[in-house]
Amino acid sequence: MIPVLWLVATAYKPPKDMFSSPPSFLFEPTLHNFRRVFEVFDVWSLLQSSIIISLGSAVLSLLLGVPAGYALARARSRYAIWVAYLFLAIRTVPIIATLLPFYLMMRDIGLLGTWWAVILINTTLNCAFVTWMMFSYFRSLPRDMEEAALTDGCTLFGAFYRVALPTVVPGIIASALFCVMFSWNDFLVAMFLTNSDSKPLSVALLAAFGTKDITWGTLGALAHFSTVPIMLMALFMNRYFVQGLTKGVH
Repeated sequence: MIPVLWLVATAYKPPKDMFSSPPSFLFEPTLHNFRRVFEVFDVWSLLQSSIIISLGSAVLSLLLGVPAGYALARARSRYAIWVAYLFLAIRTVPIIATLLPFYLMMRDIGLLGTWWAVILINTTLNCAFVTWMMFSYFRSLPRDMEEAALTDGCTLFGAFYRVALPTVVPGIIASALFCVMFSWNDFLVAMFLTNSDSKPLSVALLAAFGTKDITWGTLGALAHFSTVPIMLMALFMNRYFVQGLTKGVH
């Protein structure tokens, strides 16, 4: 937590106290750095971009990954588990290896510089992770309730939607939280695929690095808006992280 505490303290320090020697632990707090951030950056637009990209990729990843994970978990082929691990392998591919062809693809279809470009590539990676995680979660569930629903006249989709899906809500929420965090913290993809109107907070932080120095106060203040929302989400949803990981992954 020391780097985090240093970052928080720097945001409220006057410039003369930031690098005082010896370090100054007692100082008069100032909001100058935050006022500077609102003067230089459109903070609400940056927050809007981060939220739209994170939630958009999470929703698409769940819509594709949850049914795919269920289909693999209930498949009778002995190769289903290898297919699930193939999805996991996709998540391990270095993003830089796919960035250039994806950049050219987004340019050709007219999505370069928009939120959709980042949402789509994040969905590609996050959907693979959701599929693998939900495969493990559905695989741990007994088939008895679904078979009983089929016996009572329920369709395959009805058994999935009415029986299996409600029992894996913690796993779905855990997967969604991971997708949001992956997208929220992403820098490389967002830097290459967005423009000044669609860039998120993770890219805006780079503006604190000048050609001659680093405006640490501005960086610390802007980092508040980048870290606090995701930290609060993780704290309030902590139990779903634990349930999703301990029950779903085998």
